[in-house]
Amino acid sequence: MSPNSSVAHARSETQEIPVYDSSRRRLPIIAEVQELIAYRDLLFQMIARNIKTRYKRSVLGILWTLLNPLLMMMVLTFVFSEVFRFKTHHYAAYALSGLVLWNFFAQTTSGAMSELVWGGSLMNRIYMPRAIFAATALGTSLVNLLLSLIPLFVIMVVTGVPIRPAILFLPVPILLTAMFALGVALILSTLAVYFADVVEMYQIALTAWMYFTPIIYPKEIVPRKLLLLFNLNPMYHLVEAFRAPLYHTSLAGPKTLAAAAAVAVLTLAFGWWIFARKADELAYRI
Repeated sequence: MSPNSSVAHARSETQEIPVYDSSRRRLPIIAEVQELIAYRDLLFQMIARNIKTRYKRSVLGILWTLLNPLLMMMVLTFVFSEVFRFKTHHYAAYALSGLVLWNFFAQTTSGAMSELVWGGSLMNRIYMPRAIFAATALGTSLVNLLLSLIPLFVIMVVTGVPIRPAILFLPVPILLTAMFALGVALILSTLAVYFADVVEMYQIALTAWMYFTPIIYPKEIVPRKLLLLFNLNPMYHLVEAFRAPLYHTSLAGPKTLAAAAAVAVLTLAFGWWIFARKADELAYRI
């Protein structure tokens, strides 16, 4: 072998050796986003699996998603309109509009913990983004939310609630709620890996949180001295932003929208940061 060919061969071998440079390592918060995008096909498959599994053994199938909010609305309408006699105009549309969004939030946050705890063993077999479980819960709940809008619109038409152009603004509060729900889901998922009791404790907190949010009762009955606490409730602003185009047939006020946007962005950023920092530890802690 000639000297020139030996040098060329040595150079080629040198070029093939991967060099690790810790200074070029991507930030965990950015790396998790990039990997989630790269594994989007797996994400869609997991969402489709959840939807098929949920309705596979159900007699009513996907119709249950439509009937469930209707039946709940009928119960709430009877209890609060007839028993407690709340004087709320079009109470059925008022309660259902808040209940639909709340179910979306509750299903996303609770489902994210279940997905990670029960499906986390997959991370020991194959590599996948750790945030894919929370994203799967969000995608599944989003499909259920879109289906639940159908009976909501039916109730609005039947009860005489006018449908105005403001309804076209509806994707904005849905997006903000999705961002907030994902942020909370990532925080809870991280805690659930370290502390198993978080799953059960959150169910109790979720019930209290629901009653602390004006979903099934009018906000006008809230005592003035408690208004500050309600304004500190993130879901209060998100529900009001979602309900306004549907029930009030107009956009929510600028303060409500600003508060909803701020809490959504900050919660998602904080949740993603916390989750990304602990992502590498999740596989062996589950």
